[in-house]
Amino acid sequence: MTGRTGIFPTYESFLPIVSTMMVQYSKFLKISAETPWRRDLSSLNYISTSTWTRQEHNGLSHQNPGFIGSVLALKPSIARVYLPPDPNTFLSTLAHCLRSKNYINLIVGSKHVQPVWLSAKEADAHCIAGASVWKFCSTDNGMDPDVVLVGIGADLMFEVIAAAAYLRQLAPALKVRVVNVTDLMVLGLRGSHPHSLSPADFDALFTADRHIHFNYHGYAVELQGLLFERTKLGRVTIEGYCEEGTTTTPFDMIIRNRCSRYHVALAAIKGAAAYNPGLALELQHITARIQHDLAKAVQYIYSRGEDPPGTYDRPTFPHHHPSYSQGWLNVEHGELHPSVAGGAETD
Repeated sequence: MTGRTGIFPTYESFLPIVSTMMVQYSKFLKISAETPWRRDLSSLNYISTSTWTRQEHNGLSHQNPGFIGSVLALKPSIARVYLPPDPNTFLSTLAHCLRSKNYINLIVGSKHVQPVWLSAKEADAHCIAGASVWKFCSTDNGMDPDVVLVGIGADLMFEVIAAAAYLRQLAPALKVRVVNVTDLMVLGLRGSHPHSLSPADFDALFTADRHIHFNYHGYAVELQGLLFERTKLGRVTIEGYCEEGTTTTPFDMIIRNRCSRYHVALAAIKGAAAYNPGLALELQHITARIQHDLAKAVQYIYSRGEDPPGTYDRPTFPHHHPSYSQGWLNVEHGELHPSVAGGAETD
């Protein structure tokens, strides 16, 4: 109410405790915007960290991404939800949120080290768009795919990228388009939110008729609500947090919630078989191999108490070299580039 900038970083599972306070402030923002003599107010910015994907030391009691749903329920003119997939997109998102007025912004991040997928310039462009095709990990730059794989959230996007690399070895004939959504509001039907995509833009990004699989950080029902009234939803599958967890390893936490690279790969193969007859002939063979690899990973975790070696090695793709020297994050030295004061100018 003072007009100063509000930043509220906290554990993801603790944010629902202040949900009612957040809703009350959103009501104040609404009335303030309707009052001629009130000036614009700096946005209230929530940063959700220590997320369910990395609660291996606390387990189920500390897993709760439900605050996303609380923000989604606010007036569209006020609510903004961002799930940046890497450090540069996080910095671009944060810079925008700190400049914005009259919003409640939720940024879902991570307190763990994350790979840098995009340069600062690429990150700005991606954040302005809200979602884009990641050509470097797609087949043929994402052209004419058999299936579309969508990651929403840093750790969930990592699994999508790992699945894309895994599928290149397992099923070379499979054509995959990889999409990242960083602005959750783009998924809503046009008119439901200022950021929502038109039907034509939605089909351009996700194709008009191919199977789409979402690997989502929050509860699947949230995406179902956003996508409601979009056409041809029979081709959509969604996996997200489903209240599974214990004191275990990070990758086992992902596996238990059916969001691992193996689950993404299974969804990709099954969805693509309808459009790729050659792949359909190999469907049983390929799915059996994926299920075998998944079982071997689980067996290793349960017998050793740790994730298999290489689980979190960065997947590599030909000709993908983010321009670190031009970006905000010096990965080698852990320093921030001076241009961190910039960022994407979006609404």
